[in-house]
Amino acid sequence: MKTNAIRILELQKIPHQTIEYLSSEDEIDAISVAKKINAEPEIVFKTLVARNERNEIFVFVIPGNFELNYKKAAKASGSKSIELIKVKELQPLTGYIRGGCSPVGMKKEYPTFIDETAQLHDNIYCSAGIRGMQIFISPDNLAKVTNAIFVDLI
Repeated sequence: MKTNAIRILELQKIPHQTIEYLSSEDEIDAISVAKKINAEPEIVFKTLVARNERNEIFVFVIPGNFELNYKKAAKASGSKSIELIKVKELQPLTGYIRGGCSPVGMKKEYPTFIDETAQLHDNIYCSAGIRGMQIFISPDNLAKVTNAIFVDLI
């Protein structure tokens, strides 16, 4: 199965691998995914979509075993404050559903920030754009395809 994210990676000839796993509605968090794919939670990154006080949308990609530090996210995005969008807004804004939100291939290209700890690893996992599939990719290539910058977010 090719998702929009995978099509983009292939079109741009960005090296990556995909891994599929059985997914259920109640096991979509990054720690559950890490267990299913037999990976350490710190290399399974989750994609969070947030809004600032000016109604601007930002994407934050952080290790699955951490929570987003809102002050650091606001600072990184040049905002006074940041809050996560509501789940019902996710698909209209990104084209993706909860548990299957990839930083690659959203409906629009939003400013994207990847936690700097990603650079400690040769490759990390992120959603391929559907529940039950992950992309295994180098952090630099993920940043390249999403025009992201590395910052301290956790």
